[in-house]
Amino acid sequence: MARKSVIARNEKRERMYQQYAEKRAALKAAGEFEALQKLPRNSSPTRRKNQCAFTGRTRGYLRDFGMSRIKFRELANEGMIPGVRKSSW
Repeated sequence: MARKSVIARNEKRERMYQQYAEKRAALKAAGEFEALQKLPRNSSPTRRKNQCAFTGRTRGYLRDFGMSRIKFRELANEGMIPGVRKSSW
């Protein structure tokens, strides 16, 4: 599991991105790149990371399910994810 500080840092970036999203879009459309650079770095959408909702793991993240591959496999084997079952052929 990821450290609490790493998870909190990513949540802070997410909040800041939401806060400045409209202003950032307006500045970008107007072409005011100098004003855009003066915004906080963490308000940029590329600073955010995809993290597992359960463990905070960033690697092996499955976008469709919002979790890491490890947690996905655990929940799929338990039958907790609708429409997913172990394949066999």
